[in-house]
Amino acid sequence: MKENVRVIIWGPGAMGGGMAKMLLKKKGVEIVGAIGNRSKGKDFYEHIGVEQGNHPDLKIGSVEDVIKPGVADIVMLATDSFTKDSFPKMKLILENKMNCITTAEEMAYPKAQSPELAEELDRLAKENGVTLLGTGINPGLIMDLLVLVWTGCMENVEEITSRRVNSLSPFGELVMHEQGVGITVEEFDKRRAAGKMTGHVGFAESVGMIADGIGWEVDKFEQDMEPIITEVDRKSPHGFAKAGNLAGVNMTAEGYVDGVARIHMQHPQQIEPEQVGISTGDYVFIKGSPEVNMSNSPEIEGGIGTYAMCVNMIPQVINATPGLKTMLDLPCPRAIMGDMRDRIER
Repeated sequence: MKENVRVIIWGPGAMGGGMAKMLLKKKGVEIVGAIGNRSKGKDFYEHIGVEQGNHPDLKIGSVEDVIKPGVADIVMLATDSFTKDSFPKMKLILENKMNCITTAEEMAYPKAQSPELAEELDRLAKENGVTLLGTGINPGLIMDLLVLVWTGCMENVEEITSRRVNSLSPFGELVMHEQGVGITVEEFDKRRAAGKMTGHVGFAESVGMIADGIGWEVDKFEQDMEPIITEVDRKSPHGFAKAGNLAGVNMTAEGYVDGVARIHMQHPQQIEPEQVGISTGDYVFIKGSPEVNMSNSPEIEGGIGTYAMCVNMIPQVINATPGLKTMLDLPCPRAIMGDMRDRIER
């Protein structure tokens, strides 16, 4: 019988912890290590809030304790949003000959903004015979791969609009900071003027994936953001917005093809939107032949969606040829309801 798929969790916070909880319910897979700077030395199961049951003892360790050649089949990296920030960690994982899935949004399509780092990561992965993938709910599925799937039934595409109205409530402190949750309008203006207001990370990646996927060449990319100001106090597990301050941001982007805006991204996101009567949802509108009008409401929850996408792509990554991959390169994501080992080809 095949051995269990061995997994390391790097970053046991909201997303890494979610992956771990999901993995502990699956058959044919085991968590063999965990890394966390602020949680080092803690009992892993207690830290993520689950009963240990019959799972082996596991303490959260340091990078040096856990990352060693071949100790796991794959490392789930849930620590950063940007390619340059996560690069040293990914490099270390690849050099220790382990596959990697990262939640870093820019890694969903890294050549869009970091082509040189993407090329180096691809070289490292191939050199060490392993595979690297960046994915999540968005980017990775809702505003890019799902759009491309819908174009599969079309003979001609003229214009694409992808809109996601979502709640930030399931996400952790890093996302709260990036989205400006709880800051004043004055602080938002100051951060935006200084280029320090992150907002949603991933529009350039989604636009790049869509364009490359159908054969469009983007000659200009633009994005913008506006504050979403709450009229009432709002509180989520990892964020708080006082009335008059930011509950989140409304992000928009355009991808131009031959001088015409043909790809439109619309992404208002905030904590507790239902508290002020806002319904969440995911929408795809594609002009062409035939036209596509997809509506899904409420939204696919970002927290569950992100960690489920990562876990469900484990077999595809392990089975893939070595190198840096995107969701364009691998078989489609799908739930793992049986034994994960049955999905592993090698």
